Amino acid sequence: MKLTEPSHTDTTATEQAGEEIRPSSPRRTPVPPGKRSTSGLAKIQKVVGGTSLRRGIIGTAVFVGLWQVVTSLDEWVGVSLPMVARLPSPSSVVAVFVPLVGTAGFWQSAYLSFVRVMWGFIVAMVIGIPFGLLMAVSRTAKAVCFPVFEILRPIPPLAWVPAAIIFWPTPELSITFVTFLGAFFTVVINTVGGAEQIDRRFLLAARSMGADKRTIFRRVVLPATLPSIATGAVVGMGITWQVVVAAEMISGGGQGATAGGGGGLGFLIWNSFLGGAIPQVVVGMICLGVAGYLSSTVVRIVSAKLMPWKIAT
Repeated sequence: MKLTEPSHTDTTATEQAGEEIRPSSPRRTPVPPGKRSTSGLAKIQKVVGGTSLRRGIIGTAVFVGLWQVVTSLDEWVGVSLPMVARLPSPSSVVAVFVPLVGTAGFWQSAYLSFVRVMWGFIVAMVIGIPFGLLMAVSRTAKAVCFPVFEILRPIPPLAWVPAAIIFWPTPELSITFVTFLGAFFTVVINTVGGAEQIDRRFLLAARSMGADKRTIFRRVVLPATLPSIATGAVVGMGITWQVVVAAEMISGGGQGATAGGGGGLGFLIWNSFLGGAIPQVVVGMICLGVAGYLSSTVVRIVSAKLMPWKIAT
């Protein structure tokens, strides 16, 4: 019997097949000690100086530049643009911003608005999420509660201000209640919609594997609804800041409201308008925008921690 040696082609093919079957194990080159700090610094630079941040800074700078130009044309070339000519320029807003922020009344107003927003938002989440899940998993509960909910939902939260002032014993509770309504309906409708969009095959698969109703709710319904709940929370947080300002304006700022501050940012803006301090009004508006942005960012971060599978790599 004559033995034949494998040809070079066969050997190469065998080696290639073995490489394909063999699990890949990428070689890790050791990182020199001096390079580790550079890598950490690069990560910090990536977070701080990322593309999104740079674009945001550029967009903000362009907006402020255009704002300065359109409000200064009358002074520069004698051309007054309609609708924007009476707006204060960014330079005048900055001139008012520094002394205003240095007062105790400003920080007291900001603190009151923040507390009202947080209480209204937290209560809306605590009541709205279970209520939405109840209507999503129970046909009887939805048949009884959803018609009333849909009748009340289109009513603007500000329309509740007179009733809230009459119903609640203190102005502070009435403002918090109106703020709660601003987030409640958004959270509930997103929770119900997210639960109803769950693929029915997931529920059937869980039942076929012997899962009871409690396990299906905890392992299937709740995780699948979390993205919609997070969306409702982010939107609801923005609405609470809008509602609390209007409620403070209508109700007179609640307890502790004085001409020097203390009634919330909405009350501060309204008093500034009545006093003709338009740059101070713009300062209050900018502070509201920053506070709303930071609050929504915190909600997004917490939502991402609760849903690690949704984090983009």
